Amino acid sequence: MLCYSYSLSLYSPLSASTLTWGLIASASAPHFFSFSFTPNRKVVCMDAAGLDSDGREFKTAEDMWREQTGDSTKKTQWYREGVSYWEGVKATVDGVLGGFANVNEPDISCSEDFLTILLSELFPAGTRCQPLVALDCGSGIGRVTKNLLIRYFNEVDLLEPVSHFLETARETLASGYQTNLDMHKAVNFYCVPLQDFTPDTGKYDVIWIQWCIGHLTDEDFVSFFKRAKVGLKPGGIFVLKENIARSGFVLDNEDRSVTRSDLYFKDLFSRCGLHVYKSKDQKGFPAELFAVKMYALTTEPPKRASRAKSKTSTNRPRTIM
Repeated sequence: MLCYSYSLSLYSPLSASTLTWGLIASASAPHFFSFSFTPNRKVVCMDAAGLDSDGREFKTAEDMWREQTGDSTKKTQWYREGVSYWEGVKATVDGVLGGFANVNEPDISCSEDFLTILLSELFPAGTRCQPLVALDCGSGIGRVTKNLLIRYFNEVDLLEPVSHFLETARETLASGYQTNLDMHKAVNFYCVPLQDFTPDTGKYDVIWIQWCIGHLTDEDFVSFFKRAKVGLKPGGIFVLKENIARSGFVLDNEDRSVTRSDLYFKDLFSRCGLHVYKSKDQKGFPAELFAVKMYALTTEPPKRASRAKSKTSTNRPRTIM
């Protein structure tokens, strides 16, 4: 994963059978390796072991990041190589999805199910006094904006550092694709890396981040979300959709990205001061790909409904003294 090919690539999909054979199929070639994690082992995510796409094991995530991005030169190279990888990918659905164009439909369908629930609960139609505005991070060729976001938001901004991806998105979304250009339209196209982007204050109801956050180091992950919080309207949310490793992490040496486990993500969310409002597993993908999960993240702890008093307790006869 890369902080550049934002959202439109599966970033070296990982076999669901990782704990046994561990097949990683990148956009160019498969890699086989053995996996030595202990099943069901409880780990603190930052201390969890991980692998790279050549089968090399790292004892901790900190060890891996120290080696890959431990000084300014290495960190610059990490991001440069990531962008370079995606600059060599065709600006097509098959290209940005790593040769798995067949996942486009189930991806959009499952995302739409999740989004409609979030909108109905957090932004009910009768309470909206302003247009709904979204930011598509890692927008690539505009696949998610075109097929999903533009239908639910009055305005969508796109953020993508790979210039030929963004130009394709601009051409597609400005060519009269939308059926109602006055009510639903793509507005701004930012050719900026995720780690360097700061949104306008209080602009977005939803910041959608799909298949791109794995290109950020842990430090830049936390820094991005802390900056991006400022861009949310009151009550606004983040939606993060990403590949999930079974345990620890998997480093892709080719596109310079890291697939993190659910525990790893939750540790980073905590460091960002974010709370999981809802989550959903992606369905309908080929079995050989990484599991994919969606998280709706809020800046405030979700409100919990107060429990009604138990009827059993309420109607229990009292002891008369």
